[in-house]
Amino acid sequence: MNVTQTVEGLERYPVNIRYPQFYRDSPEQLALLPIVTPSGLRIALADVARVYIEDGPPGIKSENARINGWTFIDIENVDVGSYVDKAKAVVNAELDLPPGYSINWSGQYEYMLRAKEKLTYVVPLTLAIITILLFMSFRRFHEPLMIMATFPLGLVGGVWLLYVYDYNFSIAVGVGFIALAGLAVETAVIMLVYLNQAWNDLLERVQSGSTELNTSSITEAVKQGALLRVRPVLMTAISDLAGLLPVLYSTGTGAEIMSRLAAPLVGGMITAIALTLLIIPCVFALWKQYSAKKLSL
Repeated sequence: MNVTQTVEGLERYPVNIRYPQFYRDSPEQLALLPIVTPSGLRIALADVARVYIEDGPPGIKSENARINGWTFIDIENVDVGSYVDKAKAVVNAELDLPPGYSINWSGQYEYMLRAKEKLTYVVPLTLAIITILLFMSFRRFHEPLMIMATFPLGLVGGVWLLYVYDYNFSIAVGVGFIALAGLAVETAVIMLVYLNQAWNDLLERVQSGSTELNTSSITEAVKQGALLRVRPVLMTAISDLAGLLPVLYSTGTGAEIMSRLAAPLVGGMITAIALTLLIIPCVFALWKQYSAKKLSL
């Protein structure tokens, strides 16, 4: 019973008195508890009451106006989606449910289905927004088409690192790939801006008659434009990696989620550098050489 309360600043805590554990750890011990009658006699609790253990009615759970029971499953070394797919096949093959009964897979699997449904339109919407922003930046479809056709190569590193660390696809991994897509496109845009400047400078020299428009001049202009962006691209990638590596190898609270979010970014930034410094200039040079041939025709 509560006998008083203690005041600690703004906090109030009740103070209660109870028998020690060894006086109440079994029905037999409870039966021996002393009682003082109004006349002053001391008797045991068993003299005036019967102390015993009895099973009460079980709790009845219901959901959606239907009575249900829960079976909890712990899994290890397998993702939730793969396990449930295999479990569904086994249950459907070996379990015959009576009329009026049904099975529903809930818990983390249900959350995964909801998140997967959202990703089915979030990812295309993200790509569409990136394409629109690229078009608004360049005012034509050539550069956005070039970036969107080559930027999946920047995601390869993220897939490799997930394989190395044996990470399954999850919502955190999906968010990491979305962020990686933005970074890969950003670095590619920076490279294309300088390549376009080098191309415009080449056209001015061709118009002035100081040089000719041919394969070697286009290649040289692309090299000059690409070399101007080597250091900024490397600085951007190295700073991103320096910030993401501690997250990837963290071991504190929430590390399971954060490491899976950082893994696609860390692996993808490595291949995004190769995409920006090698693939984009090569594709740009091929495109301009094709355009120069059409002009000569």
